[in-house]
Amino acid sequence: MSVKGLCVTNNYVTEFSFFIASEVIKRHACSNFKLITASTSYPSLPLLLANYILSSEKEKNTKGEMEGNFQISETTNLLRKIKEFTRSIVEDLAEGKSPEISINRFRNYCNDPEADCFCSSDEPKGREILTLRKRSQTYRIDMLLRVLLIVQQLLQENRHGSKRDIYYMHPSAFKAQSVVDRAIADICILFQCSRYSLNVVSVCWKWVGTFDSDYSASIMRPVLVLRSTLCCRLVMGWLKFREAGRKFDCLSSLNTAFPVPVLVEEVEDIVSLAEYILVVEKETVFQRLANDMFCKTNRCIVVTGRGYPDVSTRRFLRLLMEKLQLPVHCLVDCDPYGFEILATYRFGSMQMAYDIESLRAPEMKWLGAFPSDSDIYGVPQQCLLPLTEEDKKRTEAMLLRCYLKREMPQWRLELETMLKRGVKFEIEALSVHSLSFLSEVYIPSKIRSEGSFH
Repeated sequence: MSVKGLCVTNNYVTEFSFFIASEVIKRHACSNFKLITASTSYPSLPLLLANYILSSEKEKNTKGEMEGNFQISETTNLLRKIKEFTRSIVEDLAEGKSPEISINRFRNYCNDPEADCFCSSDEPKGREILTLRKRSQTYRIDMLLRVLLIVQQLLQENRHGSKRDIYYMHPSAFKAQSVVDRAIADICILFQCSRYSLNVVSVCWKWVGTFDSDYSASIMRPVLVLRSTLCCRLVMGWLKFREAGRKFDCLSSLNTAFPVPVLVEEVEDIVSLAEYILVVEKETVFQRLANDMFCKTNRCIVVTGRGYPDVSTRRFLRLLMEKLQLPVHCLVDCDPYGFEILATYRFGSMQMAYDIESLRAPEMKWLGAFPSDSDIYGVPQQCLLPLTEEDKKRTEAMLLRCYLKREMPQWRLELETMLKRGVKFEIEALSVHSLSFLSEVYIPSKIRSEGSFH
């Protein structure tokens, strides 16, 4: 590689920059090196060059370790791709050119219900070119490279980190969690991999206290578990499985809450005697069902994402659907936010549209709560809350989504009904009749009568 020039920001023309550039020349037989400054802000260049050197050294070590193996692991292949990507950027800079990074664009819906679109396809819907020639894109490239360096380290050390962990490694540079989220999405698209492949998880969970490696009823009680989980999504019912060698035996205590596994790709030995899967929006509803011993009288698996579901919860649900071939029902509040959660489970999110096939639950049914349920089940007027202006705007925006008219016209009618009535209510409003009305009357009657919208 012949280095004609490296463009770096004035703030980064430091001894470190010179040192790294010199190392590139020395280790890769570069010649005719000239370090120049430019107005383009590119603070990750020294890190990028260091990454190029370190990845070369790691490749030598990995190559030695892999001798005799006939199959290259996914991690090794991903590290190779990262090195090739880094090398291409260094070579462009060495030639005095601005790198061009092509990122495919994905979406799972458009906002034209009359459009003859192909949003349901998982194919790219265009592409975006990032370049240092555009000042507005320089920061995005810089953050992408910072996150890529962290991902490379996680892969090389065979460790996992959360998105929040990555943010706090450079909080002053990232400025907001959304910057890290976007960079991770860009990296997944660039290298055509899932977030799991990067060893990045939504959030790391842990227990308060010390437990054995096998999560069984003998060491976990419902109240203890529900109070001692941090940032956990929960599952209970007629199910047992293993994750990374740990056993989760929900069958041994049907109404005990267990954490949804974080490393879903390492889940195996799934066994279930359930007849259906019930997804509930809120932890309070999950706790109500646990206290009412719902799973003892109903052969089901209950899952909660505790509000907006993370990737692990959605991936776990998809895995259960594929392995068990069970019907899936979803119970959410009768408000725009509840419907958004329902739509995320069923159709996926726009942010993760590039990985939609592994994250959506295409056969999910909407169990409730419907706007019409307030009349059918006698919800008092004082339990009905007026829609706010923000609620109305959100509902009107959701009504424009192409998949509602194309695939779920009944869901769209329910949304229109909610908007026309101008009121909303929470699932817990059904408890006005009795504390156990939800578990003893509402859900069983809906399941028996197939009162779900598919």
